[in-house]
Amino acid sequence: MKQTSLLGIAKKAASDKAHRFRNLFGLLNVSYLLACWRLINKGAASGVDRLDARAYEANLQDNVEALAAAVKGGWYRAKLVLRRYIPKLNGKLRPLGIPAIADKVLQMGVTKILEEIYEQDFLDCSYGYRPRVGALDAVRDLSAELRSGRYHFLVEADIRAFFDRIDHDTLIELLQRRIDDEPFLRLIRKWLKAGVLEPDGAVQHPKTGSPQGGIISPMLANIYLHYALDEWFENTVKTHCKGKAYLCRYADDFVCAFECEFDAQRFYRVLGLRMERFGLEVAQEKTQLLRFSRQDWTRNGTFEFLGFEFRWGRGRWGKPALKRRTARKKYRASLASFRDWCRAHCRMHKDKFFAALNAKLRGYYNYYGIRGNSDSLGDFFYHVTRMLYRELNRRSQRRSYNWKGFAELIKVFKLERPRICHSF
Repeated sequence: MKQTSLLGIAKKAASDKAHRFRNLFGLLNVSYLLACWRLINKGAASGVDRLDARAYEANLQDNVEALAAAVKGGWYRAKLVLRRYIPKLNGKLRPLGIPAIADKVLQMGVTKILEEIYEQDFLDCSYGYRPRVGALDAVRDLSAELRSGRYHFLVEADIRAFFDRIDHDTLIELLQRRIDDEPFLRLIRKWLKAGVLEPDGAVQHPKTGSPQGGIISPMLANIYLHYALDEWFENTVKTHCKGKAYLCRYADDFVCAFECEFDAQRFYRVLGLRMERFGLEVAQEKTQLLRFSRQDWTRNGTFEFLGFEFRWGRGRWGKPALKRRTARKKYRASLASFRDWCRAHCRMHKDKFFAALNAKLRGYYNYYGIRGNSDSLGDFFYHVTRMLYRELNRRSQRRSYNWKGFAELIKVFKLERPRICHSF
């Protein structure tokens, strides 16, 4: 979806960095919201009203017209956000917020408008939740910077419960730097202030935060960190550094590389203070300052970023080389996920089972299949085949396969073997 009005917004935002946009609210008409409907994930879970995409689409024109009328008439109210919890690698639970389907449509419309404005402002160091860039682009560019040998010290950082700590008033103030449209901002306030329906039936009214799972939440998070971190690093930190400095951020997970140890130490000291100004807190247990230099690489530490472990090692010709492999926590979690999936689905018809299994393996290789990670991929495939062998033999009281028969089975169904998908 690329309407003429959105293109005009993007051009104006790129040509005039100080321009404050008005009458964005007027774009939220029926035709625009119908176009936004096509971008909605139709398979996503339903919200508090239990209305899924299929039911909403059955009367799409009337539903969207009623939504547009409520927005224009001023009687639109954001529904409660349905809270769900999913397990994290550390054993804790990650809270997700699921908006109602009508709220998703409207959030998509507002998000696309914000995207046209802020994509002209966002810096190249930001990779998360943006069009045409992603996690593997961040891994590629960070690897290239580290391989250059210009940096010798590194600060790996993470913000504690970032989505839950976004200050609403501060966020609106930041948005007002580019937006001079009170009805448009009032919509965003309604989503920020919307109550959260917990699984036990209790309704919470959080004073801070933007629920993960909402369509607009990633955009608001990027805008918040653009001002809190990216611009500050580019305009202040770099100008006060004696040597070179580099920032790579994906959502609230970021890595900063420095040429000089003094610069790295000073940044490490002031980072927490900077985050406090925006109501945020650095997770100390996930934040560290380490030596990470191509020179005298045997003294270096290691760090993890976006599911990969980075370290310096000895290359093929005996020279220092940047090594990357699947992070051990992610590796073990992926194996556990495959084991649980195999146990739950091993009684499916073999055609469907192996088709689904191969799709999961392709997804794994498409992300972790970077050059230099072949050993981890091979180990992963080895353990997956052993899991598969055990689970298929548990389908009945008698053992179904020996190793020779199992080898023929995975050959017939062409079990996806590990491969390198990215050469960077």
